[in-house]
Formats: sequence, C-alpha cells, structure tokens
Amino acid sequence: MGHGTNRVEDMTSPNTATARETIVEIHSVCLPPKKTTFQKLKKRFADVFFPDDPLERFRNQTWRNKVILGLQSLFPIFTWGSQYDLKLFRSDVISGLTIASLAIPQGISYAKLANLPPIVGLYSSFGPPLIYSVLGSSKHLAVGPVSIASLVMGSMLSESVSPTQDPVLYLKLAFTSTFFAGLFQASLGLLRLGFLIDFLSKPTLVGFTAGAAVIVSLQQLKGLLGIVHFTGKMQFIPVMSSVFNHRSEWSWETIVMGVGFLIILLTTRHISMRKPKLFWISAASPLASVVISTLLVFLIRNKTHAISFIGHLPKGLNPPSSNMLYFSGTHLALAIKTGIITGVLSLTEGIAVGRTFASLKNYQVNGNKEMMAIGFMNMVGSCTSCYVTTGSFSRSAVNYNAGAKTAASNIVLASTVLVTLLFLMPLFYYTPNLILAAIILTAVIGLIDYQAAYKLYKVDKFDFFTCMCAFFGVLLVSVPLGLAIAVVVSVIKILLHVTRPNTLEFGNIQGTQIYQSLKRYREASRIHGFLILAVESPIYFVNSTYLQERILRWTREEESRIKENNGSTLKCIVLDMTAVSSIDTSGIEALFELRRRLEKQSLQLVLVNPVGSVMEKLHKSKIIESLGLRGLYLTVGEAVADLSSTWKAHGQPCI
Repeated sequence: MGHGTNRVEDMTSPNTATARETIVEIHSVCLPPKKTTFQKLKKRFADVFFPDDPLERFRNQTWRNKVILGLQSLFPIFTWGSQYDLKLFRSDVISGLTIASLAIPQGISYAKLANLPPIVGLYSSFGPPLIYSVLGSSKHLAVGPVSIASLVMGSMLSESVSPTQDPVLYLKLAFTSTFFAGLFQASLGLLRLGFLIDFLSKPTLVGFTAGAAVIVSLQQLKGLLGIVHFTGKMQFIPVMSSVFNHRSEWSWETIVMGVGFLIILLTTRHISMRKPKLFWISAASPLASVVISTLLVFLIRNKTHAISFIGHLPKGLNPPSSNMLYFSGTHLALAIKTGIITGVLSLTEGIAVGRTFASLKNYQVNGNKEMMAIGFMNMVGSCTSCYVTTGSFSRSAVNYNAGAKTAASNIVLASTVLVTLLFLMPLFYYTPNLILAAIILTAVIGLIDYQAAYKLYKVDKFDFFTCMCAFFGVLLVSVPLGLAIAVVVSVIKILLHVTRPNTLEFGNIQGTQIYQSLKRYREASRIHGFLILAVESPIYFVNSTYLQERILRWTREEESRIKENNGSTLKCIVLDMTAVSSIDTSGIEALFELRRRLEKQSLQLVLVNPVGSVMEKLHKSKIIESLGLRGLYLTVGEAVADLSSTWKAHGQPCI
C-alpha cells in the first residue's frame, strides 16, 4: 500500500541553502492482515470483556484437571486450602483475633451511623466474612461494615423514612438495599462489566471520601456532646446549626469522657502509623476503650444519668430476614437506588483495598471474582439480617500487619463474633454512645487524604476541580448528589478530551529524523514549505468537524506567519496520525472534505503512519487513492524527504 520502497536524499535542512546529502529509505505503509467480520468482533469482544483471558489455564488440561481448576476458580478456598498447614493457621488465628478486637466495636458503631440497631453491625461482621473466605481471592481483605457505605445508606434512606418513627420499614429498606447492592455487584462480575466502576475516578473518590468523612465526623458531635434532639440532616450547615441551637443539652460529663477517649484513640493511631510494628496498639485500643468506658459508666450509673448508653442487645445468631425484603410498594425505587450507589461505593473500596495489599505481597486479585464474591456475600447477608459490607481499609491494614496468610483470618474473625453474639452481648449494655462516636471519628479521620488532594492540585488542576466538586457537593448539598456532581464533572472532562482533542505543530530536531512539538522542544524548527500537524485522539463524529476547522485554522495561521516573515510558500500539510487509534465514517468524510478544501488552496494533504484499523478503513473508503501516489508515508521524516526531493526534481524551490 502506498508507493514502493526507494531511496532519496534528505532535503529538510531549514537553516542552510544546501541540502544535506543524507539518504532516506522510503517504506510502504501496509494494510493489516485480512480478518473476517466475525474474527474482528470476536477479538474486540475478548479485549473488552476478557482482557485477562480466564480460560488460558484450562487449555491442554485433562478433564480431571479442568474440573479441579474450575472449582478453584469458583471457590478460591480450594486453592489455598489444599496447601494449608499449622504454621499458616497460627498466623491466621493471631490476625483474625486482632481484627476481631477492632471489628466488634466498629460494627456496633457503623450500624448506628447507618441508623440501624447496633446488633445489625455485629450480625454483618459474622456471616459476610465466612462467605468471603470461601469466594474471595484476597488473602488480606478483612470484611465487614464500612463507614462510607453506612453513611450513604443512612442518609439516603432517612430522607424518606424515619428510623425512629418507622423502624420496621427502615430496617426492611436497609436489607432490601443490601440485596440490590449485592445483585448489582454480582451482575457486574458475572457479566464482566467491572470497567463501569472506573467512572468513579481517583479525584472523585478522594473528594467524596473526604467530604463524607467530614459529614460522618460532624454527626458524631451528637454522641460526643450528649445532645438528645439532633437534626436528621447530613449537610454541614444544618448539622452545625443543630449543634449550637441545642447548647442546653450539652453534657460536661459526656464531653470530658468522650474527648478523653478520643485523645487516647488518636494517640494510639498515631503511634501505630509512626511505628508499623506496633500496629496492635491501635488495633486493640477500640475494644479496650469500650471495656474501660463500659466499666466507668456501670460504676457511676447511680450518680449521673447524663451519659447515654446502648442498652439491651439481643443474644443469638443472625435471625433470617428474607421475609423482610421489600420488593413492592412506594419505596422500592429508593431501595434500588440506595443499593446501587452503596454497591458501587463498597465495591470500589473493596477491590481497591484488595489490590493494594495484593501488590505488596506480589499476588493477583481477580477483579471480576471479587465483584461476584462481594455481591453474593451481600445478597446472602440481606437474608441473614446484615447490611452492606465490603473490605475495610483499616481492618485490612491491621490484618496485613498482623501477619495474615490466607482468607482464613476472616473465619477466625467470624468465629470470634459468633462467641460474642452467643455469650457476651449483655456485657455491652452500659457501653456509652460517646465511645462509639470516638471510634468512628478515629476511623474516618484517616479518610481525609489532604496529601492526595495537594498532589492533584500540583499535577492536574481539572482533577483537583473534580475533587473539590465532590468534596463540597457532599458537604453542602447531599451525599448522593455530591457523588453525582463529581461523576458528571469527570464525564464532562472525558467529553472535552474527545470532542476537543489536542493538535500539535511539529518541527524537525536538527541533525536527526525526529519530529516533535515546536512548543515543547526549542531545538525543533519548521521545515520550509511544510506544515506538520499531529492529532492526539481518535477521530469520531463528535470531533471530526472540530478537527477539520482546527487544521484549516492552523493553515491560515501558518500562511499569515510566512507572509509576515517573507518566507517560502506553504505547499503541503502533513498530518501525523500515529496517535489516532480509531476513526469512523464521519472522520473519514472529514478527511475527504479537508483534502478538497486544501486542494482549492493549492495545498497537498499527506497522511503519516495511520494504525492498522485506521489504515484499513481509509483503504476501503478509497481516500488513499484520492490522496495520490505521494499522499501516504510511514514516518514524517520520509514524507518530508521524499516530497522535498520531488519538488527539487521538478525545479520547485523547497527552501
């Protein structure tokens, strides 16, 4: 395709009247190998949905091995379970007991954050970890309730249903939302649509998480100050108004004890962050604080009634809740919407946490398997009195530092919670609400990643703007709308990149065959008679007209510059298509129209290095033929050398 291979002298020196006697070989631009439409669709389908080629390990295997590999693929417990030994068990027991000391108080605390009975938080720390230990592929992910999903569920459901005035309906909606969250998560994994969660970009998550952390922290002022009549709204202004409007309800006993324990928890957290080997201090401090605060409240119960406490918690295993799933009625849409949003957030957090610790130990976490594991875990959980759960960063970090070797640490966690549910629930009767508030505050402070926000500001201002949209949207509008605003801003950024792609003017770096941006490389210089442009995007219907007009504008500006400087006449527009990964029929029509309009100005259009799929479409559309013999080249250097040589042969000056 194109012209044959030949050798010409390089005539591109912009600064001397004498051409360099460098021989440049001209190569043909080839078409990609022929493929049928079915073969193309099959490859595209595989690239989109099966980039990891999950069936590769099954090839050239006996039927027996295929069955074993299939079981290991569906149930990762068969992979590590077959090699399990006492040494691994010892490590997992230690890590499981360590994360249990953190998970029990956090479970109770996060359930209250979601406006659910505290016992639901413990139920959610028992069943889901067992299911994940069978289906999950991460060795270090510690499963249970998390602050962000709890906050989102609590804020979205309480907008329509009061958890105090109609607690039964609220509980039904919470379990139903959990079911739909699990269904959505499992569907993404089963249909291999995990790329959809990539629309929650890092800037969006940084801003959203920080905003949610501030909201969660403000909500804990109720428990830390001892306020009884607190606003049900989540926004910054209503919460702060409620805090100061109810100053008469502030309890100095609650404030002193709450702030004291908060300082202790923050101090232990700081120690563990500075010295990771002392991780057990921050891991054990929540449970120790619960025990000590409960004893204090028990001892002073007759002297003061200003400190509120949890009260009665029922003993026993998770009761079935499948009969409470709400599949009809006026609030079904709310349950579905809440389920999808909490499902996406918890899935994003769980997979991100799993991959973080997998990279530290150099093993793979399968994203689609994780989606199915977390989804199935939540679907089953919704039928056993659990609400949305996923992998928690704080608990997973403790699990990792405690030396967990396999997902069996989740089994130890669940076993510890089981003992607590069966025998220890009466001991939590006098646990003060202030300690739960202090535990939540300590956990969510780490979610405010100001260093990541500063890095976004330094590297990409638009990403920083997206981050701030999410942060202030959550803080001032609402949790779901704040997230939606940030996602919309991210999509707008994508659309701007697609509809208004970047175009660059290239020049030659003297003494080489390298052509680079004139603005980026000062040593690059223009070639007389040529305007060399590069397009850094696919050419689609949404940007084809813009690119055509932008290239014509480049042409007008170059002719004006030449006229002002009394330079050589512009003869050729070279379009470097190396970065054009795809083109559609509208893009091809735009190239036809561009060639026609340039011809009217006695200018030649030359295309350089179109990629395989683009080259194939250009060939089928006959645009290659319309460009002529010297209208297509493999490199910019070859195009400039060949055309300059041709002009010289015809007696046309090129300098």
